[in-house]
Amino acid sequence: MQIKGGVIVVTGAGSGIGRTLASRFIAEGAASVIAVDLNEDTAQATADELGCIAMQADVSREEDIKRVIDVTEDSIGPISLFCSNAGVLYGESEQSANEEWQLSWNINVMSHVYAARHMIPRMIARGGGNLLNTASAAGLLNQIGGAAYGVTKHAAVGFAEWIAMTYAHQGIRVSVLCPQAVRTAMTESAEDMGVQAAAVDGMMEPDELAGIVVQHLERDAFLILTHDEVKTYMQRKASDYDRWIGGMNRLHQSLGAQD
Repeated sequence: MQIKGGVIVVTGAGSGIGRTLASRFIAEGAASVIAVDLNEDTAQATADELGCIAMQADVSREEDIKRVIDVTEDSIGPISLFCSNAGVLYGESEQSANEEWQLSWNINVMSHVYAARHMIPRMIARGGGNLLNTASAAGLLNQIGGAAYGVTKHAAVGFAEWIAMTYAHQGIRVSVLCPQAVRTAMTESAEDMGVQAAAVDGMMEPDELAGIVVQHLERDAFLILTHDEVKTYMQRKASDYDRWIGGMNRLHQSLGAQD
């Protein structure tokens, strides 16, 4: 993946990881960066600050993602990297409202599906392309205090795996970003049990994450981890699932969860 000279779309670019990725891609020499956000004002604020292009879109709606792709490719150029980054943290437990579960599914999973559905045929036709899907360490390890988040991020990782297995020989390169705790608006609440659990190994600054992402994209890595500890946790989970579940339950209790 060569960022320099590319046309790059970043969803959820109004703040947090998305805005920082957009900034880093510009610094790396991208020809055009399209900052996409649900909130038109924050998308425009990113564009004004960074000197890129703003687009408003609701990534839970397929027609919005298709519009972003169509407008970008028709008026700017072929998209070399589509960063499906927008995500939400809703649905604390099985008791959470159906609407929170559905919104989590639509944004954390289906937005990746919609982007792939409309990008992959175009990319294959021109010899290949790159997708970057933001999931979470929760997609590998689950999320204490965040049932819908953990479940949908698992699905996001699974979908990225499926893309890689299915289209790698046709030039489609997909990377899945699985950060642990990163200092963004989503992790502002120090009282949130899920944030406390994710931050046990420290809170990373978005700029550091963006540097890690660029390094991994340059070598076409599938899995992008921001915290080395996550790989160790994955290995422990795979080697003794029962012990790992027990440890996660003890952590759950230590953070003040209800029995």
